[in-house]
Amino acid sequence: MRVAVLFARKSSVYKTLPGCDVYDEQRDARTYGGGAPVIAHPPCRGWGRLAHVAKIKPGEKELALFGVEQVRRWNGVLEHPANSKLWEVAGLPKPGETDCYGGWTLPILQSWWGHRAPKDTWLYVKGCAPFNIPAMPLALGIPEGRIENMCTAERERTPPALAAWLVDLARRC
Repeated sequence: MRVAVLFARKSSVYKTLPGCDVYDEQRDARTYGGGAPVIAHPPCRGWGRLAHVAKIKPGEKELALFGVEQVRRWNGVLEHPANSKLWEVAGLPKPGETDCYGGWTLPILQSWWGHRAPKDTWLYVKGCAPFNIPAMPLALGIPEGRIENMCTAERERTPPALAAWLVDLARRC
């Protein structure tokens, strides 16, 4: 089953994974016509805890709302920083809750899949019950890396193991 990856980086690891239809900035995720579950990685700088100092491009915040719409319509998963303001604005459920679309939120640390910083993240999942998600790695301890000390590319890069896991999850949606 094909999976559409929306808002990927130009050098995205998803471009190396089989069955991924990848929409980077050049391809423009807003042109996605549907028909497959999605993995949405919309820009987060306008929604996170440092939004007040972020340099947000015109129309950038709306991309996250588009990503939510695509997950709700076609099923899949949306990835954003933990406690993103997107959750309140889009009516996404907090961890432990389910929304009226049947979607729910899974809190993760990207370090479980190899990121060198913890990178506290929330995944909005629709179309897959919590007991049907792929097995998650067990990683004890918290790495000492800090997101604030990383270049933009390293901060934004999805660890290959997490990308493969998200593809598996989206296929189950």
